[in-house]
Amino acid sequence: MIQVVLCDDHAVLRRGIRDTLTESPDICVTGEAGSYPELREVLRTAACDVLLLDLNLPGRSGLEVLASLKESHPAIKVLIVSMYPEDQYALRCLKAGAHGYANKAGDPVQLIAAVHTVMQGRKYLTPEVAQLLADSLAQPTPELPHESLSERELQTLVKIASGKRLSDIAEELMLSPKTVSVYRARVLEKLRLANNAELTVYAIRNRLV
Repeated sequence: MIQVVLCDDHAVLRRGIRDTLTESPDICVTGEAGSYPELREVLRTAACDVLLLDLNLPGRSGLEVLASLKESHPAIKVLIVSMYPEDQYALRCLKAGAHGYANKAGDPVQLIAAVHTVMQGRKYLTPEVAQLLADSLAQPTPELPHESLSERELQTLVKIASGKRLSDIAEELMLSPKTVSVYRARVLEKLRLANNAELTVYAIRNRLV
């Protein structure tokens, strides 16, 4: 039996994923969490072979959680399940140590195949991600400006471009508004942009939102 834990801050999405996975007779969902602190508590008692992890968690990004898990639970195979575009985030996740990347907008049944794949010790790649990986190996492209951003800076960029206020972002990330303002300033400086309007245009052009 493959023991799976779900970590996503949207309970409705967790329920949908759980219902999909339990259609497979050899998969059992042993725990659920909506944040990193909850996940830590769940992993203290729940057996876990595969963790389905969202990138956009309150307080910490999925990649920060991934880095922590590599130290605290190295045997767990992590499958990123996200709404973010594959061409912007999948390779970043795989380079950070994820065992696979699946888009929430994709066929839910593919999650079953993804869990089986990573459980076998292989990377789960959709055809789109496999092509991206092949292209990156065949013809390395210059790094785009936003690829130099830290995870917090990238989160801030995406949330501002999505129309959220700094106070809302601070609440979602469990940070102070002053800290979020610092991240915003760093993003503007690194991308050589002047204001939120230019930042939003940049994000749209580069398919970050």
